[in-house]
Amino acid sequence: MNRLFALLLFFSAFASAQAQFPEYVVCSGGPALRKFEEYRVPDDRHDRYWGNFTKAASIRMTQLRNQIGPNLNLTWLIYRPSYVARVSEDAKSTTVQYRCDLGEIQTLAGKVGAKIVWFSSTPEFVSFMNSHSRNPMGGFEYFGHSNKYCFLFDYSAEVLGASACYLHVKNLSVLRRGIFTPNAFVKSWGCNMADGEDSMYRAWKNVTGHNMIAADGKTDFTAIKDGVTLPTVNGRGWKQ
Repeated sequence: MNRLFALLLFFSAFASAQAQFPEYVVCSGGPALRKFEEYRVPDDRHDRYWGNFTKAASIRMTQLRNQIGPNLNLTWLIYRPSYVARVSEDAKSTTVQYRCDLGEIQTLAGKVGAKIVWFSSTPEFVSFMNSHSRNPMGGFEYFGHSNKYCFLFDYSAEVLGASACYLHVKNLSVLRRGIFTPNAFVKSWGCNMADGEDSMYRAWKNVTGHNMIAADGKTDFTAIKDGVTLPTVNGRGWKQ
């Protein structure tokens, strides 16, 4: 009886520990509109494939699910307005090969067991992040447009060659300390975030207390559409 009681206590504690696995957040910014990008020279056009940031995120979440298992609490944070705009644009086209599809995003989330949280503004993004002060995140990864100073949640979706929704390094202090667990993994898959001494990469640790792995150079998403390869850096590489 004592052995049985001890076993029950062990499995109860194990189940409790598994249930408390920290939330892991993967964030996808939005695609550009083709009507704006067509003004660029062909080699400099962004997001000819609408799903760069969603397909890449789903590949990464599949990796995480396989590595950590079914008890991973996985949340997919997605900037909605750009996808809604791209859906509308693609619906009017007779030539586009891959049409933006919110249903496909739901399907990808279902395959990896991720909960989708849509956001539509920088304050909504900040509110979501800061809501983890009591239940810190075990990881955060960003797939989207960026530069050395900003997460660009949209780019060329409302204004040609510009972003209407972003988090700038000068405003990074709106994020609270304590939103990550001590061993949390944080990485940005966007372009140029580690480019220079005054970059977001440098400021991130000062504000949040955690390192961010980031690209020193441009990241290449061109292989995402046809395969399972995550973005690579066309530049000086990843900075830890």
